[in-house]
Amino acid sequence: MSNAKILTSNPCWTTLEDVLALSESDFWQGIVENITYNDFRVLSLFCTPNETKFDIFCILGNDNTSLFKIFRHTLSSKKFQSHTETIPQIHLFEREIAEQFGITLDGAQWIKPVRFEQDFSLHVKKSSCGDMEYFQIDGDDIHEVGVGPVHAGIIEPGHFRFQCYGENVANLEISLGYQHRGIERAMIGAPYKQSLAQMEAVAGDTTIGHSLAHIQLLENMSNIKASQKAETIRALLLELERIANHVGDIGALAGDVGFITTASYCGKLRGDYLNLSAKITGSRFGRGGISFGGVGYDVDFTLASEITHEMEKLKPKTLGAINLFFRTPSVLERIENRGKLAYEDIINYGLTGMVAKSCSIQRDARKNYPFGYYNNISFDIATESSSDIFARAMLRKDEIIASFELANTMLIKIREMPNEKYHTAQKPKLPPNSLGVSIIEGWRGEIVHVAITDKNSKFSRYKIVDPSFKNWTALSLAMKNEQISDFPICNKSFNLSYCGFDL
Repeated sequence: MSNAKILTSNPCWTTLEDVLALSESDFWQGIVENITYNDFRVLSLFCTPNETKFDIFCILGNDNTSLFKIFRHTLSSKKFQSHTETIPQIHLFEREIAEQFGITLDGAQWIKPVRFEQDFSLHVKKSSCGDMEYFQIDGDDIHEVGVGPVHAGIIEPGHFRFQCYGENVANLEISLGYQHRGIERAMIGAPYKQSLAQMEAVAGDTTIGHSLAHIQLLENMSNIKASQKAETIRALLLELERIANHVGDIGALAGDVGFITTASYCGKLRGDYLNLSAKITGSRFGRGGISFGGVGYDVDFTLASEITHEMEKLKPKTLGAINLFFRTPSVLERIENRGKLAYEDIINYGLTGMVAKSCSIQRDARKNYPFGYYNNISFDIATESSSDIFARAMLRKDEIIASFELANTMLIKIREMPNEKYHTAQKPKLPPNSLGVSIIEGWRGEIVHVAITDKNSKFSRYKIVDPSFKNWTALSLAMKNEQISDFPICNKSFNLSYCGFDL
């Protein structure tokens, strides 16, 4: 379709006037054709009030060409035709629109709540927490097992309902959103002084990923460009965040199979990597590290040399603990050929990050939609092929090694750069009646932020897509025909965010 607005860089923005409002048939035809024939996929699909009506926006991305296409449709009434059956990757987006705005989806087979939330625009209670119909399987030999939403650990609430035939899982239904935090709603009227702090808390283990996605969106829309050194420090923080979480996850996987050696060692090592972020920002999770116009803290020659030295000491310890995990037969017996995903499901559901890369799909925003520092380098995307627990674990090792190399190169560049004084630049001056898109490759996968401004240059809508929003579906698919006793380790192999889903 020629009526879509095409954008060619990440981040990017356009005026709303340049995004034509299409008829419903042209809107969906354009989306279907670009997904089916032009290798595009859905990055974000959301609804926003437009005076007395509602606009539906769809952001498509092409991983090969780095192009974005933006489609817009203005609803003539509070309903539109469901297309989940044709485009499975929009199933959560459609249900979210229905839940947030009370819009009827004609032809939808089942509108299950996404977050049990209140109406996004009218603040009218729609359903009580957990009040919903669950999927049922008939049969005398079928039994159900319910887990959560209250858990024994320190994780946030989520309900997992298994329909089992003996020990085998016929279906896993996942219900989340029990503590809806309303971050997207809080961003209406922003940017505020506290907006960046809110973005840092979208998913606490992805502080750098979400804050960078937000800040580079603001900078692009305000025509502000960070310095080369600031972009390098940002990328360094992003790679340190990736290493810390991957190391911690391999340790957690080891713990779930009772392999205490790697579990204990990686638990300590994760803290060591978090401490490297703290050396830069004062926060182990990197809070305050990203600021509008630059970074919150400089990295001088001495600090860069210190971090380089620490990483040189940590690397052999890290690889030693990880390699021990992968060459232990009792570990491999638990993780090989378990929790497999079909290539077709990953494509159809638009799954991202480690889920896609563990099935030989090169889906990484640093390469597909390069941003900041990554615009000026060349590197290979790490992939695995078996798409099982083993592949998702091995991919973490691959990315740890790749991030070590990237971080080392960044530290060399930083040592060659002069010191800079960093402070928050002037407040963002956003264009009115505009739409901006920003994508970052977080450690779980791509993070998509979309902002729409009103006539006063304030956010009238702010849409966040954390990789967990798409990838929780992958856990349900991976558990089909698996034994229920393998759920903990299968779940850990994805290690998805509850709060990143609950926005």
